[in-house]
Formats: sequence, structure tokens, C-alpha cells
Amino acid sequence: MSITQILFWFLSVLALFSALMVVTSKNPVHSVLWLILTFFSISGHYILLNAQFLAVVNVIVYAGAIMVLFLFVIMLMNLNKSVEPQKNRWIKIAGGIAGGCLLLVLVAALRNSEIRQQVVQVKEGEIGLIRNLGRELFTTYVVPFEISSILFLSAMVGAVVIGKKD
Repeated sequence: MSITQILFWFLSVLALFSALMVVTSKNPVHSVLWLILTFFSISGHYILLNAQFLAVVNVIVYAGAIMVLFLFVIMLMNLNKSVEPQKNRWIKIAGGIAGGCLLLVLVAALRNSEIRQQVVQVKEGEIGLIRNLGRELFTTYVVPFEISSILFLSAMVGAVVIGKKD
């Protein structure tokens, strides 16, 4: 068994365990922390697949920015047991049936997929390297990239103008 297989199985078990802990944790702050661990383990899988850019973006955007926003929202909400509405038994049953139907649809959609026949290139080729993304972005798609940067700049200026007090 190679180190890549050991890392894959360790990260897989860690991702599944932390994802289950997200759902089963009673404390919402603990759920967010488990979700951060899930994102880190998924980033480890991206690194194993030679997609370093996706791993870095996953850590920066999801584990960094989005989780900070989730923590702010959770901390700003007053989550007390006294304020929480009591859930009816029929609503719980309807939620279970809806989740089962979603699972059934996903299994039916993925049943005939041909994923088993595809082989992932690990430690080979240049798929997923940042150099290839940069080359495509600044040669083939340079004009749309620059137009989107101008749009982002105008959106920032508009946000400053709107948020400015008289």
C-alpha cells in the first residue's frame, strides 16, 4: 500500500466523519467547525489529484471566507431553546420522506453512469496545474477576463457611492 493510498483513505474517512458530525452536532458553532475540517479534507483530495489551484481556492474561499460569514450569522442569531419553534411530528415525517425521495432520485440518476470505466491520472500529466489555467486565462480568454475586472471595479465603486453617508 503506497503513501498516496494511505492518504486517500485517511482523508476519505476524515471527510465522511466530519460531514456526519456537521449534521449530528447539537451546537451550530461546532457544526461550522466540523464543516471547516470537511473542507480541509476535501482540499487534501484535490492535492492528491494534482489540482493545487482548486485546493488553495477551496481553503481560501470556503474554509476561510464563507465559514467566517457562517460564524457571524450564527453568532448574531439568538439561538435559544426557548425561542426555537417546536417541530411537529408530521413535519419531521415529511422531511424524512422528502430526503428519501431525493436519495432515490440521486441513486437512479447515477446508477447507469460510466464512472467505473474512467481512470484518474495521479502524479502524471499537467492536468490541474495553475500554469495551464493562467496560460488559458491570459491568452484565449484575456478580453473577457479584463471586462470582468472592469465590471468588478465598477461594482466596488458603486457600492462605495451607495454606502457613503451624506
